[in-house]
Amino acid sequence: MNAPSRSWLVLCALHGVCSMLVWWAREGTVDALTWQADSWLRQPWTLWTSSWVHMNTPHLIGNQLALGALTALAWVMRPTLACALAWFLAWPLIQLSLLLWPQIGYAVGLSGLLHAGAAVMAVQLILKRIAVPKAPRWGALLALGLLVKLGVERGWAYPVVWDGGSEISVVQAAHLGGVLWGAVFGLALGRRVRRALPGPVRVLEHGGSSAPPTSA
Repeated sequence: MNAPSRSWLVLCALHGVCSMLVWWAREGTVDALTWQADSWLRQPWTLWTSSWVHMNTPHLIGNQLALGALTALAWVMRPTLACALAWFLAWPLIQLSLLLWPQIGYAVGLSGLLHAGAAVMAVQLILKRIAVPKAPRWGALLALGLLVKLGVERGWAYPVVWDGGSEISVVQAAHLGGVLWGAVFGLALGRRVRRALPGPVRVLEHGGSSAPPTSA
């Protein structure tokens, strides 16, 4: 599970394609895919599908661009199967976390899930579970960015705010839940990647006898 895997990129492709398909779906279908705080027990699949629902064009484009950035990061960092599994497990729990705020009646969009993915990546880099140079430094920078964003938003106190630019209500609590669950599963899954050392080399002396193995 700690070898580089394409599973993260597969998840990114799934979210991108399904978001576009749901965007073109009929209104009744969209309603059936939207997570509602008071009816999700009757429609449990919405814990997953609500992430693919978007309120308007700016909402969709913004999330697709952020998804593209996360995909590009994964293309460079080559996360492991454990990373992808951590991201997958955080997915439905983000929606469930919103039940802590009674004022949230429903929530849609990829933003919470994207925050979870960034948190998973940050934790795995810090713990050297992704084999890239200076992994802890990159992970710390990513984690710092997330913490600053959460501190500015204060989603625990302001779970929902109005965004005049995109003309939608932003569920900031989903960002908070995404980072928390991403960090939890990022810590829980995977182990430190040890770089392969060069094997012992047999060096033949001029006389034909072999010297003891040496290592750099």
